[in-house]
Amino acid sequence: MADFVVSTINRTAVRELSVPIPDVTSFNNLVQSVIDDNPFGCVGYTTKAGETIAPIIRNREHYTAKVNFLDEDDGKRVGTVSLNSPTIAAFEANAAEALANAALKTAMGGTPTRDLPHETYYAQLRCHDPSGDDYYLTFTRKTLRLSSYQDEAIREAVETWADAVASLD
Repeated sequence: MADFVVSTINRTAVRELSVPIPDVTSFNNLVQSVIDDNPFGCVGYTTKAGETIAPIIRNREHYTAKVNFLDEDDGKRVGTVSLNSPTIAAFEANAAEALANAALKTAMGGTPTRDLPHETYYAQLRCHDPSGDDYYLTFTRKTLRLSSYQDEAIREAVETWADAVASLD
């Protein structure tokens, strides 16, 4: 049996944020600014099927809203609901529905409140480098991950950009 032969060297680099991104609007603005501004000089391309692909696209995303149910007498948490959503619009709609749902409030036995500090956001961007390689930039509230890059210049460009963005200190 033949051995595997390494054909590429893909790297991953992670930046832990000193302060989590505060809310979903700030998170979305940051992600959208990368798509709109294209700070890494990514390039669009056309697939063999003739489909035009933008230089940077949202590859994956999901958002989790948290709603705690608090006992009305002592304020202690009696239950929690996590709502995983594929988009920010669904995230906001699902949270609003859980907060307004009388049957859920009765079943949980408490008053619903958003648990904003424990909500999670995730968006992965795919960037098409001029070299032809794709790499990924993954945003969460607490980290920024660069993955599947081969050229160290890509990491340096992302690092320079992140150093200049105040919310990524």
